[in-house]
Formats: sequence, C-alpha cells, structure tokens
Amino acid sequence: MANDNNDLYQDARERLLTLQEEYRTRIEAIEDHIQNPQDDLNEHWEDQAISYRQNDMRKNLLAEAQQNLMYVENALSRIENGTYGECEVCGEDIEPKRLEAIPYATLCMQHAE
Repeated sequence: MANDNNDLYQDARERLLTLQEEYRTRIEAIEDHIQNPQDDLNEHWEDQAISYRQNDMRKNLLAEAQQNLMYVENALSRIENGTYGECEVCGEDIEPKRLEAIPYATLCMQHAE
C-alpha cells in the first residue's frame, strides 16, 4: 500500500505542478491585459461601459486564478510535509477518486458535503 501512496503522491505532484504553471500563466496574461488593455477606449460612452465591464470580468478571473494557485501551492506543501491526502477535519485519508478529480482537496467526501 505504501508504494500505491507513493505513486498517488507522485501523480498528484505532477498534476499540481502542471496546474501551478497554468494558473501562473493565466494570472500573468490577465494582469498584463488589465495593465495594458489591447482595446482602445472610444469616444462613445457605450464602448467605455463595455470596456469597464470587461475589465471587471478580468479582475474576477484574476482573483479566481490567484485563489486556485494558492490551493495548488498549499497542496504541494502538504505533499512535502507528508500530510497530503489527509482530511483536515477528521484526519482520515481523502478518497483517491476525489484527489484525482480535485488534486488540491483538503476534505474527504463526508466533510466536503
């Protein structure tokens, strides 16, 4: 069983590192677009309103990506300190299928509901 856990941790680590890179790339692209918008503001107030709404959407996407990156980095830390896959509430193992679906999960199915 220990070998199965090592495989599980290694697979999870690889998936988490991929997610980490994806979120970092996404954050960088959104931040760049917010700071350097590609669309010029027009003289028309309707165009300005659309641009402002798009900027709000980008800020929401940025916040979501930053939060998910934090979850991923916390999961990587749990792998390093040997607590990955343990439910934060009961201390039992998180179901492998749950970790496969959500590699940064911190709760078992019972406590996630």
